[in-house]
Amino acid sequence: MSEHIHLERDQGLLIIRMQRADKMNALTRAMYGAMADALDAAGEDRSVRAVLITGSETCFTSGNDVADFIQAPPSGLDSEVFRFMKALFDFAKPVVAAVSGPAVGIGTTLLLHCDLVYVARDAKLKMPFVNLGLCPEFGSSLILPRMLGHARAAQLLLLGEAFTGEQAAAWGIANEALDDGAATLARAREMAQRFEQLAPSAVAVSKRLMREPGREELRQVIMEEGELFGQRLRTPEAIEALSAFMQRRKPDFSRFA
Repeated sequence: MSEHIHLERDQGLLIIRMQRADKMNALTRAMYGAMADALDAAGEDRSVRAVLITGSETCFTSGNDVADFIQAPPSGLDSEVFRFMKALFDFAKPVVAAVSGPAVGIGTTLLLHCDLVYVARDAKLKMPFVNLGLCPEFGSSLILPRMLGHARAAQLLLLGEAFTGEQAAAWGIANEALDDGAATLARAREMAQRFEQLAPSAVAVSKRLMREPGREELRQVIMEEGELFGQRLRTPEAIEALSAFMQRRKPDFSRFA
């Protein structure tokens, strides 16, 4: 268990909180592993009716911890990050997210696998994979074009443009945009707690039916993205981009064809 992942039980609700304020909740391998373990355990615990994933009232997550990734890039589909992806993708119970402040990279793509998403109006969501010499992950290259259309998805995935919580709600990525982080968490908790009063097997069957169409295609896309993401981490483009990020400078891609 990572010290930066805090678990809280509120009757039938399990809250998974990313808690690394000094690094804007940047995700390390240990944090991914802890969240995967928490989801796996919650899936087996009959008393857990729903899971709520959140950060702080001012920051969801700034994405991957770049230094951690450079030190030990994901080595395959059994690495901690892909264990987390699989745990969330296969989780049979409802997952709710409360998002405030930055939600970068997987901080945005994980929302595509949640059942209910609540965001602060001024939340800043961004998927800067190409900007870092990488490629989309967690099924975003399939989900977003189908959800938003190719043109808008290209702005978000090819250009890495940021968008607000208000836009996320308008586009159907989130259920509702709230005034601030406190209101967002309160609303997400309120909605997650409603599952305690519902028939759990009926909820699970209904979630499976909603997710079933195209599920195996999406699983294959996630695996392909994961393999390509791992390969790209070792390319000169990614090394330049990630080094530039660590050195707080603009990357220079002028020498690449």
